Amino acid sequence: MKRENSYWVFGYGSLIWRPGFEYISESNAILYGAHRCLCIFSHHHRGTKENPGLVFGLKRGGSCFGKAFQVEADKWEKTIEYLRKREQVSKVYKESIRAIKLSSGQKTYALTYLADEKHEQFAGEQNIKTQMELIRKARGKGGTNIEYVINTAIFLRKMNIRDKKLEELLRLLGE
Repeated sequence: MKRENSYWVFGYGSLIWRPGFEYISESNAILYGAHRCLCIFSHHHRGTKENPGLVFGLKRGGSCFGKAFQVEADKWEKTIEYLRKREQVSKVYKESIRAIKLSSGQKTYALTYLADEKHEQFAGEQNIKTQMELIRKARGKGGTNIEYVINTAIFLRKMNIRDKKLEELLRLLGE
C-alpha cells in the first residue's frame, strides 16, 4: 500500500472510470486471489431496495485486471474518507490491503474493496438472464445500472482488458 510517501488504490469497476479522488499517477494492474463479477445488489448508487441493481465486486479466486491509482501521503486521509463514504454505504464491501502488480512489473500493495459474501446484498454470480433483468430496470442515486455496466466495459476495453462475460452481457442487452 505505501511506497515512497504514497499509497495505492486498486479499482476494478466504477473506480476505473470515476475515481473521484486526487492521484499522482495511474497504472493498469493485476490483483491475484479475487476476480471481478457482477455479484452485489445495489440498493443505493445503481438501484434501490425495491428495484436493486447489480454492480461489480471482487469475489474470491482467480485474478482481476484493473487500475491502480497512486495517492500522495498527505492526501491519503482525505482519500480514505471519500472512499469509505462511497464504497461503505451498506458495508457490502470489506476494506482490504492486497498485493498488486503494476503494468511496469513493480509489485506493491493497494487498498481495495472485496465483496462480503455473507452480506445480505451479496448476490453471488447470477445467470445472464437474471443479470439482464436486474440491470435493465435499475436506477439509483448514481444513475442507471445500464450506464454503469456500459461505462465499465468501455473503460476496460480502453485498457485492453477483455471480460468475456461482460461482453456477452452487453451483446444481449443490445449495447
